[in-house]
Amino acid sequence: MPKLWKQTIASHRTEVREAIIETTGSLVGSLGLRAVTMLQIAKEAGIGRATLYKYFPDVEAILRAWHERHVFAHLTELAAMSHAPGDPMKRLHAVLEAFAALQHRRHAADLVALLHRGAAMDDAKRKLVAMLERLLTEGAKKGEVRRDAAPAELATYCLHALTAASQLRTKAAVRRLVEMTIAGVQPPR
Repeated sequence: MPKLWKQTIASHRTEVREAIIETTGSLVGSLGLRAVTMLQIAKEAGIGRATLYKYFPDVEAILRAWHERHVFAHLTELAAMSHAPGDPMKRLHAVLEAFAALQHRRHAADLVALLHRGAAMDDAKRKLVAMLERLLTEGAKKGEVRRDAAPAELATYCLHALTAASQLRTKAAVRRLVEMTIAGVQPPR
């Protein structure tokens, strides 16, 4: 097979896969997790069911791919904030605000139960803890972060504290939660 055909076929497969993932995300957003079927996805994506099954075995597998892509994008965004120039506490604050905002916009409970488990999510959590741990270590060196707890413990504290943002009603409440979390990692006065 000529190289051009291989590239065209690979490009086509990528486009079909992306269309399937996006279509599924839209359908779940409008109809809910339990209402979406493989037949609906195939129809909305403009492909046959047999083609759909060549890419994914079921709706859950498509949703996992959709979610992993979003998690990767969020981690990339948070990593960019954490590596920006400037004061480590300002960078920590920016990362925690962004993470809290993500928690505040969290999916429906049935989606969270389905998608927030497994190796991919464990890996994402480890990366996020490492990112926070690095910022907290930098802050501790400047005397702006408490030293009576290890940075890894403080990073875990931050993540657990900010998951509460999913239960808050207003952005103002989310901002207060971030401020309380920041206060919790600062040295006692």
